[in-house]
Amino acid sequence: MKLKNYILGHWTEPTGGDIPQYHAVTGEVISVCGSEGIDYAEVMDYGRRTGGPALRKMTFQERGLMLKSLALFLNGIKDKYYPVSYQTGATKTDSWFDIDGGIGNLFSYSSLRRKFPDSPFYVDGESIPLGKGGTFMGQHIMTPKHGIAVHINAFNFPIWGMLEKIAVNFLAGVPAVVKPAEQTSFLAQAMAADIMASGILPEGALQLICGSGVGILDHLTSQDVVTFTGSASTGRMLKSLPSIIENSVPFNMEADSLNAAVLGPDALPGTPEFDLFIKEVRKEITLKAGQRCTAIRRVIVPENLVEAVQLALAKELQKTVIGDPNAEGVRMGALVSREQVNEVRSRIEQLTRGSQIVYGDLERFEIVGADKNKGAFLAPIVLLNDDPFYKLETHHIEAFGPVTTLVPYRDLDEAIELANMGKGSLVCTLVTNDEKVARAYTLGASPYHGRIHLLNGACAKESTGHGSPLPLLTHGGPGRAGGGEEMGGKRGVLHYMQRTAVQGHPSMLTAVTDVYQYGAQQIEKVIHPFQQYFEDLEIGETLVTAKHTVTETDIINFANVSGDNFYAHVDATSLEGTIFERRVAHGYWILSKAAGLFVDSRKGPVLLNYGIDECRFTKPVYPGATIGVRLTVKEKISQEKKDENDIPKGIVKWLVDVYDETGETVALVTILTMVKKRE
Repeated sequence: MKLKNYILGHWTEPTGGDIPQYHAVTGEVISVCGSEGIDYAEVMDYGRRTGGPALRKMTFQERGLMLKSLALFLNGIKDKYYPVSYQTGATKTDSWFDIDGGIGNLFSYSSLRRKFPDSPFYVDGESIPLGKGGTFMGQHIMTPKHGIAVHINAFNFPIWGMLEKIAVNFLAGVPAVVKPAEQTSFLAQAMAADIMASGILPEGALQLICGSGVGILDHLTSQDVVTFTGSASTGRMLKSLPSIIENSVPFNMEADSLNAAVLGPDALPGTPEFDLFIKEVRKEITLKAGQRCTAIRRVIVPENLVEAVQLALAKELQKTVIGDPNAEGVRMGALVSREQVNEVRSRIEQLTRGSQIVYGDLERFEIVGADKNKGAFLAPIVLLNDDPFYKLETHHIEAFGPVTTLVPYRDLDEAIELANMGKGSLVCTLVTNDEKVARAYTLGASPYHGRIHLLNGACAKESTGHGSPLPLLTHGGPGRAGGGEEMGGKRGVLHYMQRTAVQGHPSMLTAVTDVYQYGAQQIEKVIHPFQQYFEDLEIGETLVTAKHTVTETDIINFANVSGDNFYAHVDATSLEGTIFERRVAHGYWILSKAAGLFVDSRKGPVLLNYGIDECRFTKPVYPGATIGVRLTVKEKISQEKKDENDIPKGIVKWLVDVYDETGETVALVTILTMVKKRE
């Protein structure tokens, strides 16, 4: 079977460049892929011209709901991808991380829409006054790039690699071209075919190149973004291409790294932490046959515990049954190909120049349900480097398979130094129950690692583990790990957007951002804003309330009701040496009184108070002061109906500006209400 590529809105067969794709267990050719005959300039132009405008017209809420629809659709048919995944050598557990984990990313980024406005763009941070008179200010906004995201993915997770990246660029409003690795692109294509057939994505939002993709980066512009997952050497080569350098194309690189696991000095044999450490290391050696960018390559342990760790790890690894993922009892499948086996064996040979194999055998091992001479099988290998500060191969060479090296340390400072000698990694794990050890290690190692996983008995049941990147946390690392970041919640979305500083009058910036900027022109209406439906409220619409003169009785009564008897409110004799001239009103009384001034008690479209975003008390309020409120519609965020019986509604953010008789602001608060829409 020859895999087709999805470009320019349809499936097309390559004209040549056939690359065989092998069944990892049987060694048989299952398909061929290629990318000859593709005009990449046309592919990029099509995505920018067709997919880009369609996505940019959508709001964050609409894009998030699109991701939710896609996630629900794929979740309903996910079982069909498991048999295809087994052909890559993956066990059911391996496949779960790839398939269910990828779909989980779609769900996570769908939910993240709630952190963004009901708008195609994002208002970033607070406004910045730039003039004393309040007529000139600045505000950062972030808009979707007018380019295309090119994702070059690794062979180990064909589905997760595709879905975790497109979830982010789609939420940002940018189309994508995905190029999975040739060895396993048949699995990515199987899911991509269903995605295209679903009709959930707008035309041009997603294109797929299953072959080598040579030339895919030759026609990039400054509006495009490249993400790369794979080996550090390949990533550096691609990052130095003229099209990347000349156009200053953002290049996010996530490279395989020499990740470490450190056993804390307190985690002695017999403790829960020691057992957790052995379990975690064993899992990272055998899961996906060690073919994970986050796999533990260096096992750093106290020198007096090396033998205990070696014996315990060997005992666990002996339970690992290797073979056909479909065979009963198999816990570790094959590497992706015989070529990959040869590559790993070559790296092991290099590692043994400074280390010795203390567990496993490259030749003598048993497999179940398959022919060892035909499939891409390799047994777990554990090495020992007895002099890690001088035998440096451990810190430079990675065998991308079921291989790890034991490394001894004498004290915590040495453990930190050894972990950092990997020159930058995606993740490291410290197993300890000593909080001081955890703090010292984290502060010493964090500049060299993208993620630090602190594991002990208290969090073990809920821990997602050393090797699991999570959608709302960044995935990447410095130095050898590529210097990039993926996912990370909002951080990842903003990677596909351009930050622009906009300057002007507050009214002008209000019109641009759809967020009321302090000092902008206000709109007053006869009807109370709490009597208006969501659709009828306008940004900048303002209610100016009646006023109230503050009395000492107000302060005393609030202290009695709230129980807040802080001295500045109730004891005028204790104010010497403070900033207060006399007894001062409670900040929360001011907020409560403000609500009493602006709330309309009649039943109307306002359903409930949803919360407070920001609250500042900017000036003391003493008895005799007269306060009033300007209540302004600051921002509106539409909400989708959860089901047909749900009330149509949206969230309205209000700026509550409480001022005194001098006109100065004494409190500035952003409150949220849930407001009904028209039926």
